[in-house]
Amino acid sequence: MSDSTRHPNTETSEQSVVPAAEAAASAAASAHAAPGAAARGTFSKPYRWLSVGMYSIIFLAAFEAMAVTTIMPLVARDLDGEAMFALAFAVPLAAGIIGMVVAGNWTDRSGPLPSLVTSAVLFVIGLVIAGTALNMEVFIVGRFVHGLSGAAVIVPLYVIVGRIYPEHLRARVFAGFAAAWVIPSIVGPALAGVVAEAFSWHWVFLGVIGLLVPAAAMMLPPIMRVRDQVQGDPSVAWSVSRVGWSVLAAAAALAVSLSKELGDPWRWIVAIAAIAVAAVAARPLMPPGTLRVARGMPATVMLKLIVAGAFFGSEIYLPYLFIERYEFSPSLAGAVLTGAGLSWAAASWLQGRLTDRVSDTQAVVIGAATLTVSLAVVLVVAAFTLAPAIAFVAWTLAGAAMGFMYPRFSVSVLALSPVSAQGFNSAALTISESFGAAIALAITALVSSAAGADMFTADFAVTFAIAVIALLLANRVTPPAATSPAR
Repeated sequence: MSDSTRHPNTETSEQSVVPAAEAAASAAASAHAAPGAAARGTFSKPYRWLSVGMYSIIFLAAFEAMAVTTIMPLVARDLDGEAMFALAFAVPLAAGIIGMVVAGNWTDRSGPLPSLVTSAVLFVIGLVIAGTALNMEVFIVGRFVHGLSGAAVIVPLYVIVGRIYPEHLRARVFAGFAAAWVIPSIVGPALAGVVAEAFSWHWVFLGVIGLLVPAAAMMLPPIMRVRDQVQGDPSVAWSVSRVGWSVLAAAAALAVSLSKELGDPWRWIVAIAAIAVAAVAARPLMPPGTLRVARGMPATVMLKLIVAGAFFGSEIYLPYLFIERYEFSPSLAGAVLTGAGLSWAAASWLQGRLTDRVSDTQAVVIGAATLTVSLAVVLVVAAFTLAPAIAFVAWTLAGAAMGFMYPRFSVSVLALSPVSAQGFNSAALTISESFGAAIALAITALVSSAAGADMFTADFAVTFAIAVIALLLANRVTPPAATSPAR
């Protein structure tokens, strides 16, 4: 199979892929589930240490991502790198796209274990580089390495869930991932500040290493016991062309992120050109039909891109709104994000208990509808300067909407993926989130610069419109075979 050959998914019609994928998922679930497994949870004996290890890795990756936001002003001042402040955030986001594509290809070919171990090692190396940096250039190199590996580690974890956990537990596992990501958003920034003040910002990076190594070690014994279930398919070719497309997509995402730093009219020209390039480069990295929102897995991947844009495009402006218009303190303005984080975790837990009663499509429709209503309320608050408490309640509801539907994107993609394509499709799902957030943030930044005094109303109007698109397309998560008579 040459580099130009399309992914195995593309060689079959959408209608025929679905039954095969469902059969594979069903067979995998049967193989993994022992008698009485239906009553077991993610912390029952067969899965306990694997679950703890995976949640710990997600927690530490999230902590590092959240902590950097707090300490970056200190880093930039200490390393005389204020001019590269935005670059330090944009580089790991772009590097992650490359890491996810490489990890997806490698996982499909060799199974999740080699890419997982390599990603963990590279993550440690990136932390060492950033934590010992003496100038901003070296620090950004460290950010590139652990951005590359931090994103890549997610792909094999998703595949492990699909290969080892029975189908009825997968939504709960992804709910655990959500909780492991949300908790650092609550405690991470404050803890990072304490460490930086008591010791040095260097230890925010270096201290994570001492926790990451035992977390990774927890996972190896349970994975090795079931290594026959996580084997790859050697017939899957290494796709150099796909890596090349990922590099181009990463460059486009980087350009989109940094376009707001330019003056008019160049910020508009660069942003529009970069978004166009990103759309072209993303096509080979996504399941066929993603850009036209074809039913089933392509629509699921695209829906995650859209809702990520709506939510994360709004998130950065709410505290800003409270500080600028209502004169809140930064800590009080940030409390709105904490509320959404808690509701996200709670809703993730709830959907994990409703897998038998709420289908993946229903969960996405409910989540998209709730997100749309929430952002409509936030828009009205910004437009008419209503009480900020209304926006706080609405944003907390938006967090719950994301928590209720986000795990189901992963569950749905795994259920619709043949075993040999789980890595590729998991990578595509994660890449879609990065693209959605980057594009929405660029668009809202450009709109803000043009709107002047009405910037908040304009920003939330954009993200509300994105949420409406998600609601209109939410039904398409249902695969074609589920919407047509059986033959």
